[in-house]
Amino acid sequence: MRSRVRSGGRLKRYAVTAAAVVAGLFAVGRFTSILVDWLWFSSVGYAGVFWTIFSTQALLFAAVFAASAGAIWASGRLAHRYASSPGTLRAAFSHGMPEVVSELAEEVAPHIPWRASIAWAAILLGLLIATSEISNWSMVLRFLHQVPFGERDPIFGKDIGFYLFSLPVYVALKNWLLQLLFCCAAIAGVIYGMRGDIAPGWSPGGFSPAAAGHGSALLGLFFLLKAWSYGLDRFLLLYGDNGVVVGAGYTDIHVELPLLWLLAGLAVAASAACWANMRWHDYRIPAASALLVFGGSLVFAEIYPALFQRFYVKPNELQLETPYIEHNIALTRQAYGLGRIAVKPFPAEQDLNLASLQANRPTIDNVRLWDVQPLLDTYAQLQEIRTYYKFLSVDIDRYRLDAGYRQVMLSARELEPAMLPSNAQTWVNLHLLFTHGNGVVMSPVTEKSTEGLPSLYLQDIPPAANGGPPIREPRIYFGEGGQGFVIVKGNIPEFDYPKGKDNVYAAYSGRDGVAVGSLARRSLFAWQLDDLNILLTGYITDESRILLHRNIQDRVRTIAPFLSLDHDPYIVASDGRLFWMQDAYTTSSWFPYAEPGTGDGTNYIRNAVKVVIDAYNGTVEFYVSDPADPIVRTYQRIFPGLFKPLEAMPQDLRQHIRYPEDLFLIQAQRYRAYHMDAPEVFYNREDLWQFPRAPTDLDGRNSPGMQMMPYYMIMRLPGEPRAEFVLMLPMVPSQRENMIAWLAARCDPPEYGKLIVYAFPKDKLVFGPFQIEARIQQNTEISQQISLWNQMGSRVIRGHLLVVPIENSILYVSPLYLRAASGQLPELKRVIAAYGERVVMEETLGEALAALFKEAAPLTAPPGGTADARARAALAHYDRAIERLKAGDWSGFGAELDAMRPLLEALGAGHPKDQR
Repeated sequence: MRSRVRSGGRLKRYAVTAAAVVAGLFAVGRFTSILVDWLWFSSVGYAGVFWTIFSTQALLFAAVFAASAGAIWASGRLAHRYASSPGTLRAAFSHGMPEVVSELAEEVAPHIPWRASIAWAAILLGLLIATSEISNWSMVLRFLHQVPFGERDPIFGKDIGFYLFSLPVYVALKNWLLQLLFCCAAIAGVIYGMRGDIAPGWSPGGFSPAAAGHGSALLGLFFLLKAWSYGLDRFLLLYGDNGVVVGAGYTDIHVELPLLWLLAGLAVAASAACWANMRWHDYRIPAASALLVFGGSLVFAEIYPALFQRFYVKPNELQLETPYIEHNIALTRQAYGLGRIAVKPFPAEQDLNLASLQANRPTIDNVRLWDVQPLLDTYAQLQEIRTYYKFLSVDIDRYRLDAGYRQVMLSARELEPAMLPSNAQTWVNLHLLFTHGNGVVMSPVTEKSTEGLPSLYLQDIPPAANGGPPIREPRIYFGEGGQGFVIVKGNIPEFDYPKGKDNVYAAYSGRDGVAVGSLARRSLFAWQLDDLNILLTGYITDESRILLHRNIQDRVRTIAPFLSLDHDPYIVASDGRLFWMQDAYTTSSWFPYAEPGTGDGTNYIRNAVKVVIDAYNGTVEFYVSDPADPIVRTYQRIFPGLFKPLEAMPQDLRQHIRYPEDLFLIQAQRYRAYHMDAPEVFYNREDLWQFPRAPTDLDGRNSPGMQMMPYYMIMRLPGEPRAEFVLMLPMVPSQRENMIAWLAARCDPPEYGKLIVYAFPKDKLVFGPFQIEARIQQNTEISQQISLWNQMGSRVIRGHLLVVPIENSILYVSPLYLRAASGQLPELKRVIAAYGERVVMEETLGEALAALFKEAAPLTAPPGGTADARARAALAHYDRAIERLKAGDWSGFGAELDAMRPLLEALGAGHPKDQR
């Protein structure tokens, strides 16, 4: 046994040495990571944010570590001090302790350095606990700097800020204390076990008096924590879900809430009994206390409420749950901003004609005929220029151009180093030579060439403007790609763009970058980035800088990890430069009575921040777009230099803010049920809405499981004087396909952020997208033409069907693309339009509308004399108007309609001499 102990001593020294080496490497790695983060935050102007986060994490870690290690050490020291001596063990052995336990206790225990072991165990466990709690730094800061919400919950009357900021901290504190108590009990149990204080030889219960007293004290603390936990559970009732009410229901308030008080009282009594048992050392008292608390919890918190709910509440559910359904509706609408949605009637009339189309030309001029994927494929074939350029996404925005207020689609030409030839993917190429993308491609959403390709407002490298905004600085160092680092201002020129057989080179002169010229800095980044070439290369000069966090979303998350980001940042050309706009959200999972809207349990969301990132300089600016949000107001207290008011955003950039699609989608999902504000209607789900089924996917295959997604468009909302940029989505009744309403979010200042639901009459049938698609497929001319194309070596790609509200009517438009079976260049070949009972397919939108309304609004004129001449003249103007419409000449179309109007008015006047 002694030889095994000596061997164990050598192993212990080896283990200590190895642990010291590992700890040293970890400490060096952690220090260099902090140093690099500080250098980077300082380079982007947010050193204050870094120090706030770092100091909070450090203080939280130190406080939790000190408290945890101290408590664990104290528990271990008490156990070591009062554990049995060898003489006591021999006495216990004579009363029945097993021999193996006695040998272990008498031979091994005296050779263990208990004090050092307890200290090391306390330090190790304290480190593990403190490390796990660092992630709560944001929660702690919100708690310390919280602002009131201004509204109270309907049950306890507390400000909702208590639930958003305080309750999460109390729950986290309770969980930490329970974890700490478990560790204290575990280390004490190990010591008592190895010293022989827990063994069958002890009577009663197998515990020595010291072990029984220590255990009783810890168990008393546990029951006291349990009492506090029951107190917190009262507030957690507001997050329940019984299938009818999200939040506290009738059973929760009238049964569970009083019983939680009872359970808290039982836990306090059990705690007092266990502490009293520190003197009596009777195992039956802790056993009875545990049975009382856990048995009472099973009966009073689980079984009895379930029986009450089933046999009393269920038969009278609507009557009893009505007040709580009202709370659920009101607070869910508040949590998602649904209460700000204005509801307006939409008569869904069938009175569209060519004159009303002319009056809504901005809408017709901006009907989106290009879908994202076909356009992305087309951009790739026409404008990637070289294999190492890549269009990663297509964005939708609007610009005031010479052609008017236009909705456009645009994509940034980013550098994709992985697309370089394999033998060209050298370290110098990846990090020094190929550093940036170049320019954007922009095209209007409606126009196409005679070959079916998009008309380009911006194209080529350097960007050439053909109706689009001029761009003076097209280089993109920061974008949606850009995961790796690059080093600029070295003694090797950066590749800028290809020009014929030669290349054009440039040097970065922007504001971003961390200086990396000195030997110490190069060593630091070589260690941190695990790249020895940074230290060895001869291309770095004293002026060189390293660009980090070049992916824009990674960049924003690094600066503000407490914000949630929209999935789709979009590129903006403004004042000759390129910027990325990123919508950011403040969220919470602690809003009472609110139904969760996402898979992570989030039940409160605000688009509180707009982030602007300079694609060349990398500067990041945070603008508060919802100053009423209490969470962003709290963050403004925490980080006073981080946020700016929205009014501080440059005016030209403000013209490009848009309502974010992710938020709109979440709000639309919740509004499907929560537009019903009458509890009995909500309970019965009488008027539940859903998203329309997407008729087809882009490959033309049926996709009945897909849902129609929101889309942006320029249109004139009913009753509004001008066209504006909106995000909209149709709605259909549950289990049906006809349209019941459409939801719109206004994007243009000063009406930005206003939501409107246009509700259709419930006694009128309005075809939904899936029903219109069925009519398209049943059209023999269209289906035959599609079949013919598919048999001629081409592949037909059906675009998304758009619902286009015009005045008080609904128009449906869907593009159709052709692509060679072996090609990757989709061409826009046809436009399908539907209105009322009619469906047509023509080469252009103008021709489709002309064909759609030519027979829908026939002209009639009284026969005879002068009236007959007027009728012929009006008909001639009408025919010329149709020709101008087919040619896309809206100005000529309007002129012909204006010339036709007085002739028709004269016919309507009906002079007697003209009617002889």
